Amino acid sequence: MVVTVPLNRITLRPGSAIAIADLDWAAFQRIAAELGDDRHTRLTYYQGQLEIVSPLARHERPHRLIGYLVTALLDARNLDWEDFGSTRFERENLAGLEPDTCFYVANADRVRDCQGRVDVDQYPPPDLAIEADVTSKTSLAAYAALGVPEVWIYADGLLKIFVLDAGQYQPRDRGLLFPDLDLPAIVTAQLAKAQAIGSARTIREFRQSLQ
Repeated sequence: MVVTVPLNRITLRPGSAIAIADLDWAAFQRIAAELGDDRHTRLTYYQGQLEIVSPLARHERPHRLIGYLVTALLDARNLDWEDFGSTRFERENLAGLEPDTCFYVANADRVRDCQGRVDVDQYPPPDLAIEADVTSKTSLAAYAALGVPEVWIYADGLLKIFVLDAGQYQPRDRGLLFPDLDLPAIVTAQLAKAQAIGSARTIREFRQSLQ
């Protein structure tokens, strides 16, 4: 027996997820449209599999703090950037996902006019995506399908850097954006500091240290 339930009657508690298999692209688009943009869930679609995740509150703080650190580093180097947050990125019939947060740097000038979701066959993918794996595990395969050059995943108190190489992500000690910096050590130290003295003070002091 097939049971049909409207999406607006399904409530995901924080920390929970729903996986839907054998879903074609058109059905994914309908679901995304019905859910709308004013929501607290994240969508990841790859090769017919859709995951809808409702993040925990403690999922949000790490990637936001890491994002603040990234903008501080970019500003210190006088580099232009665009923060696209959890914008949905898509490659038709293959993949669609919403990062925890993401940044354009090399291609910042090419995406300033983008509104809403981004088709990576028309615009470049973000230069960096950041994920905090508290509620679920990041699908690197979906990111690879979109061609995102660099993905940072923060999980279990550690930052891991993955760089796209010949269509596959490889773990690296140093990333593409900041190859001269030990980002895992910096992020670990600054997030621990934020817990001790607060986020605002931590970011202010970090910016001052870069001057």
